[in-house]
Amino acid sequence: MEHPLSQFKYCPKCGSAHFEVHNEKSKQCADCGFVYYFNPSSATVALILNERDELLVCRRAKEPAKGTLDLPGGFIDMTETGEEGVAREVREETGMKVAKAEYLFSLPNIYIYSGFPVHTLDMFFRCTVEDTLHFKAMDDAADLFFLPLKDIRTEEFGLGSIRKGVGIFLEDMQKNKSE
Repeated sequence: MEHPLSQFKYCPKCGSAHFEVHNEKSKQCADCGFVYYFNPSSATVALILNERDELLVCRRAKEPAKGTLDLPGGFIDMTETGEEGVAREVREETGMKVAKAEYLFSLPNIYIYSGFPVHTLDMFFRCTVEDTLHFKAMDDAADLFFLPLKDIRTEEFGLGSIRKGVGIFLEDMQKNKSE
């Protein structure tokens, strides 16, 4: 597999073309010594249930995986916490206001953005919203609807980490019901 920094040919500090693989997660400039470590971008995913135990899902309006199911979420801005980022993304994509965001788990992912592989750490949050009745698909969502947990088919989610995360969430919901 190609090194994750293979797209970067020049040192970002001095511009030298002698920017070479240092180890599996970094490159080093042979001229100025600068070492760049390749770390994942932070992203959020919102799991929103209504009072009927239905999960809010959206249909992707854009590539990658256009037309498949997804969950609200996206990249965290540099000055945000995970909770602030998930609340902003939910507001931008659904118009809903998050009252509480509870961190559940995270999964590594590779998200193709403008043809460029972006390594992300997707943080899944169980979000409580102020109003589950008023929402609309905006931003990256072509459609938005609540789906009964029993009707969810993980294979209908187009992004790998979302598919896996929904599976983990559904398993946890089953465990909690049987306890």
